[in-house]
Amino acid sequence: MERMIEILREILEIPSPTGYTREVMAYIAGLLDENGVKTYFTNKGALIAGNHPEPELVIAAHVDTLGAMVKGILSNGHLSFTRIGGLHLPAFEGEYCTIITRSGKRYRGTLLLKNPSVHVNKEAGKKERKEENMYIRLDELVEKKEDTEKLGIRPGDFIAFDPKFEYVNGFVKAHFLDDKASAAVMIDLMLDLGAEALEKLPVAFFFSPYEEVGHGGSAGYPRSMKELLVVDMGVVGEGVAGKETAVSIAAKDSSGPYDYEMTTKLIELAEKHEIPHVVDVFPYYGSDGSAALRAGWDVKVALIGQGVHASHGMERTHIKGLLATKELIKAYIGEKFGI
Repeated sequence: MERMIEILREILEIPSPTGYTREVMAYIAGLLDENGVKTYFTNKGALIAGNHPEPELVIAAHVDTLGAMVKGILSNGHLSFTRIGGLHLPAFEGEYCTIITRSGKRYRGTLLLKNPSVHVNKEAGKKERKEENMYIRLDELVEKKEDTEKLGIRPGDFIAFDPKFEYVNGFVKAHFLDDKASAAVMIDLMLDLGAEALEKLPVAFFFSPYEEVGHGGSAGYPRSMKELLVVDMGVVGEGVAGKETAVSIAAKDSSGPYDYEMTTKLIELAEKHEIPHVVDVFPYYGSDGSAALRAGWDVKVALIGQGVHASHGMERTHIKGLLATKELIKAYIGEKFGI
């Protein structure tokens, strides 16, 4: 349990907005390589881990996160931006961030409403939080566009927001538990199984770099794959059954129903092993499994994940949900291949 939480904290602290995942991928690859798990990268930048030459089951999570990109430099030297993925601006207002330039320099900033002081702007609370009404306040002594250009900041530079990780009373609070929580579960499970067991199991683990923009799971899987088990966040909120202390088994999302046989087997295993779980339907949700099916992969796909509250905002889950997710994955592998 402690190891899983530490892995999660470490990967959360590595910036990885969609399009800039090389650092977190390198960290994960290094950790697995040290423990005898073979890894390789696809041409597109996904990381595949596992020791069997012909995996039939692929278990996938994504490590890319919501973020932003510099759109332009304002006349006062601060930054306009464009969102990466479904960044919920009200939830990120006032958050600290890091601007990562193409040359590798890093600068700090804050996402704010334009003219944010209530002492001069009585309409500050009423203004719609959208890109054109907000900006990145740069923590540098800049007064004009040219000052910022001298720092080496340009349009196209990535903006990564701080995760604000906290672990308290069994709860994990942070931005980007969608989907680094699942990645931590998968890493911890591989370390539990060990290199020798992974040589015998026709299972591979896929870490996707472009899920938040819709095409992370569209390519790069082993050609021997027959089933894809996607591990992503379970939705918690009104109208759904999800709990932070349980694993959600998704029967359907906005892309349609998931595979009947796989989903049924996951439900049966959760019941058999008394794993805290719910079966759910997600109305505004798509996954790497959705992308794989749309891309034409002839595979069965199912979706599970620990319940995450306040998705795309200040998210929260619980260690019980993380452990339930891990146990269900392990049970599924055991049912198919015996462990």
